[in-house]
Amino acid sequence: MQYQNVKFGIFESRPNRFIANIQQDGESIVCHVKNTGRCGELLIPGAKVAVEESANPKRRTRYDLVSVEKAGRWVNIDSQIPNLIVEQWIASSGFFSEKCQICREKKYGKSRFDLYVQDGERRAFVEVKGVTLEEDGVARFPDAPTLRGIKHLEELIQCLSDGYEAYLIFLIQLKGVHYLEPNWKTHRGFGETLLRAKRAGVKILAYDCQVEPDKIFIDQPVPVVMGGE
Repeated sequence: MQYQNVKFGIFESRPNRFIANIQQDGESIVCHVKNTGRCGELLIPGAKVAVEESANPKRRTRYDLVSVEKAGRWVNIDSQIPNLIVEQWIASSGFFSEKCQICREKKYGKSRFDLYVQDGERRAFVEVKGVTLEEDGVARFPDAPTLRGIKHLEELIQCLSDGYEAYLIFLIQLKGVHYLEPNWKTHRGFGETLLRAKRAGVKILAYDCQVEPDKIFIDQPVPVVMGGE
């Protein structure tokens, strides 16, 4: 994924989850934050950020904040990107054939899953979770309690009993992590449900990404360490 019209700035503050104030060429600018998560370890005053300028002159916010520099490496925080990246990657992943058909936002039960894959007789639901939280080389999800995430896991378990394949893919939006684990401290309920989903047969995968200020590409598989087993 390549962004267009990317510029740099310095993060100042985040008045609410939708907007941030940055310094750019001595001017304070309001940007749209494309991530409603906390990102507390990333969006700290003085951090270098990359923003994409909108082509729409009528927008209230001229820029979208898409990535942040942390300890010398870039972290993409665009929460809309993981679904697109995984959708483009699926046909070449080896899990499905290149002729598979992919449908976005497919409803099942009380949930709407990110992707539905039809590949001959195979039918699969795929839920994608973007991961930006990294601590000492360990990626963790979620960075805030997520009842919606638990609901998706429970529906994925139900999919299996109805004859579908079920996948949960964590897309780690940075490079250089050793493994991914549930964030037990922040939301133990999600970790317990993830462990139950794994035992039920949901395929739980994680991949890291090559990230630059203006681009992000899926790269290598990363081990998922459950803990609590």
